[in-house]
Formats: sequence, C-alpha cells, structure tokens
Amino acid sequence: MNGDIDLGLALIIVIFIGLLIISSVRILREYERAVVYTLGRFSGISGPGFFLLVPYVQQMRKVDMRTLVHDVPEQDVISRDNVSVKVNAVLYYRVVDAGRAINQVENYMMATSQLAQTTLRSVLGKHELDEMLAERQKLNIDIQEILDSQTENWGIKVANVEIKHIDLNENMVRAIAKQAEAERIRRAKVINAEGERQAAEQLVKAATILAGEPRAMELRYLSAMQDIAGDRTSTILFPLPVDLLSTLTRTAGRSGTTE
Repeated sequence: MNGDIDLGLALIIVIFIGLLIISSVRILREYERAVVYTLGRFSGISGPGFFLLVPYVQQMRKVDMRTLVHDVPEQDVISRDNVSVKVNAVLYYRVVDAGRAINQVENYMMATSQLAQTTLRSVLGKHELDEMLAERQKLNIDIQEILDSQTENWGIKVANVEIKHIDLNENMVRAIAKQAEAERIRRAKVINAEGERQAAEQLVKAATILAGEPRAMELRYLSAMQDIAGDRTSTILFPLPVDLLSTLTRTAGRSGTTE
C-alpha cells in the first residue's frame, strides 16, 4: 500500500516538474527579443532562439526588431503663406533597444505615430506651398532628423519619412495652373528677346563688315536682285546705296542752281 502511494506521489511530482519545464520554455524568432522581468524588475533581454523563464517569478514582453511601416494619417496643414493643404506620409522605424522601448514609453508604436503627426504639421507649417511642392525630399530629411532625435530615448530609430500626397483644393489648383502658364509665357518672352538681341548683334557685325568693303555691298545688292527676280510678283524694288542717293541729290541741286 505504501509503495503504491509513494509511486503515485513520485509520478505526480514528475508530471508537475515536467509541466513547469514546459511552461518555462521560450523560443523566439531571429527578429524577436524578450524583455525579461524578475519579480517585476527589469533583468535583461533574451533571444533569439531557446531560453528558459522561471514560472511565476519571471515574465517577458516580446518586441519585434524588424523595420516597421506606419501610415501617418492625413493632416490639415496651413503653410507659411496661409494655404490650407492636406498632407499624409509614411514612416519607417525600428526598435534598436528593446529595453528602453518597453520601459521608457507606455506604447512605443502609438507614441511614435502621434509624434510623427505633430512633427509633420510643425515642419510643413514653417514652409510656403511652393517649397512643399518643390523641396519634398528636403522636408522628408528634416522630419526624419527631428523624429529620430526625439525617439532616441525610447530606443527607436527612425530610418525614413516619405511625404506621400499633398492635396490642394480646386481653387488653389487653378491658381497654380495660372501661375505656371504665366511663367511659361514669361520664359517665352525672355527667350524671344534673347533671340532678337543675338540677331541684332549679328546684324551689327555684318553691317560693320559690309561698310568696310564696298565690293561686298555690291555683291549683296546683286544677291538681293537675284532673289527678287525669282519671286513671282509684279512689283520690283531696286535697292540703292545711300551714298548714291546723296550724290544724285547733290547733282540735282547743282543743276537747279545753274539754271
């Protein structure tokens, strides 16, 4: 009788110890870490792989160490030139210190999300609309640096911030279209004026060359006559040198005086 009792008690003890061992076994993946607490006090970080926890004495909080992707909800932003826009972004971050991520902030995911929203509004509100549209990469870097410096105490590394969309109302879209059209017209006028200036410079050079060589002027006249002769028109204009006209005018004046 006593032998049966001892055997049953031993079996119970073995089963109990086996259950304790099974309940103490933990296995974490390569990208996971365990923040371990012993009697409520932080005692270290374990993982990845196999490790043991003392049941009822030690507890753990599991942390994902991979890069996390978070969509920053659409934010109403008023630019420095008082233009209201809606902006959303995407945030890439990861936990680099699991202990601080759990111990320094209640919910590091929520805290990082809220901080990203306020930082997005704060940074974009310091810039004009044209800067938001033209210098998006610079704004991404500014937001990333600010977030990274503020989340460092939480054991969070902000790897990248990308502004996804900047939505404008219809009136602002039409205003920007008019501004772009006016800019294209201005550029066309500048290009046209530059072309006229260059043409004028070339004409001055050509006139200087022709003035220095009278025979070259005569050849130019003959070329002009040939062009006119090939044209189908009933009116023919004969170009005459200015000095020839002056000579004819002086001759006519002398003849009138003699008479």
